[in-house]
Amino acid sequence: MKQILTLAALAAVSFGQPALAQSATATSTVAVEHRDLDLSSEAGAKALDRRIWRAVVEVCGTAPDYDIAGKNDVRQCRRDTKRVASAQADTVIASAVRGEAIRVSSIR
Repeated sequence: MKQILTLAALAAVSFGQPALAQSATATSTVAVEHRDLDLSSEAGAKALDRRIWRAVVEVCGTAPDYDIAGKNDVRQCRRDTKRVASAQADTVIASAVRGEAIRVSSIR
């Protein structure tokens, strides 16, 4: 079974979403592979965390520098999505379950 961590961000449905922000759509998903990592080691856990962060940045998108509200929405999306993804990754690491896919969505 393919081992992945999936992030789905619902950033586009947040209130105050500016029209010009380049944020993720409601169905934006990125698969984070972790089959190749030794999640029982610190190095493996750190590598997974880096992969999760890159996926969070991708699914939450960006906003132009002049769009303060959009920047704030993106920051909140990243915080929420990272928290949810990290909690599920911690569960996988702690239980050493490496054969299941994890589906993570932001709470927004």
